[in-house]
Amino acid sequence: MDLELSEEHAALRATVEDFARKEVAPVIGDLYERGEFPYEIVAKMGEMGLFGLPVAEEYGGMGGDYFALCLALEELARVDSSVAITLEAGVSLGEMPIYRFGTEEQKQQWLPDLAAGRKLGAFGLTEAGGGSDAGATRTTARVDDGEWVVNGSKAFITNSGTDITSLVTVTAVTGLSDGRKEISAILIPAGTPGFTFSEKYSKVGWSASDTRELFFDDCRVPEANLVGERGRGYAQFLSILDEGRVAIAALSVGLAQGCVDESLRYAREREAFGQAIGRYQAIQFKIADMEVRAHTARLAYYAAAAKMLRGEPFKKEAAIAKLVASNAAMDNARDATQIFGGYGFMNEYPVARFYRDAKILEIGEGTSEVQRMLIARQLGL
Repeated sequence: MDLELSEEHAALRATVEDFARKEVAPVIGDLYERGEFPYEIVAKMGEMGLFGLPVAEEYGGMGGDYFALCLALEELARVDSSVAITLEAGVSLGEMPIYRFGTEEQKQQWLPDLAAGRKLGAFGLTEAGGGSDAGATRTTARVDDGEWVVNGSKAFITNSGTDITSLVTVTAVTGLSDGRKEISAILIPAGTPGFTFSEKYSKVGWSASDTRELFFDDCRVPEANLVGERGRGYAQFLSILDEGRVAIAALSVGLAQGCVDESLRYAREREAFGQAIGRYQAIQFKIADMEVRAHTARLAYYAAAAKMLRGEPFKKEAAIAKLVASNAAMDNARDATQIFGGYGFMNEYPVARFYRDAKILEIGEGTSEVQRMLIARQLGL
């Protein structure tokens, strides 16, 4: 198996690496501490075509593949995860439901601005009483005079309340089928009467990203705003989530590798007892273990992406990649903080952000426990 990147993928990776170091790193610390959304960075990423990487050119995209998005996410997360998750959610959750399942009219109307980064989309799945158990959806939608009337709320929704958010696709119970909830996906444009959102959450990490609670009170949208088939909203999202787990794995690898980068720099500069701490075997072994975790997690997401691009089933591989990579990110963040000592507890250092950002990777887009359930099921248990 050839793990060498193609010329196009290698060039993209290098371009995003350079962008992250020169454009993101100098400013993200202040934005993070103030909890400000990085509008200028998002605009620059849009100009680079990052939001359109896996979208066909006919809809304003770059005509690339999902692996290209993963490479971009890894390089961004080596510097900052708030920026990386804004891109990941914008593409995976904002664009992909429309790109994969939307009508031609929906694609033509919404994708060009989303793929250019001029606008952001969001996906409303999680509810206060239904995270891992997404089938517990309580938000409802009924048809009345040619319109969907949506009522309910959603929690922890990324990119849902920015100044450039243009839409949110929500899952809602649209009826019963054989005694079970019929769940459909409905596109709700920003600014629609009856659709409101909370102030930004005060979060442990991802402080420069936008995350809010959404509310729908007799919110009416055209019946044509159904995304995909009626009653297939949950199933559609599960397929989107498989792709998203590969993307989150790539983001996690980026954070894990960023911890290695920062620890190597610090170990060469910081002196204790008369020599650089990198000369001590205890530090060497810790950094070696960190590199092993990042390398292994990268191989896991590469393998999942390879099966995805070949059109083969990749649910198990996506779950493995997400589990391994999020564990690596959390473990590396903890070890990097330990290497930095007291400075690792100071927010002015990137490892403090990494530590704050790592934990959510074991929760978002499927908890580690859910990944283990999926792997077990794929093994026939």
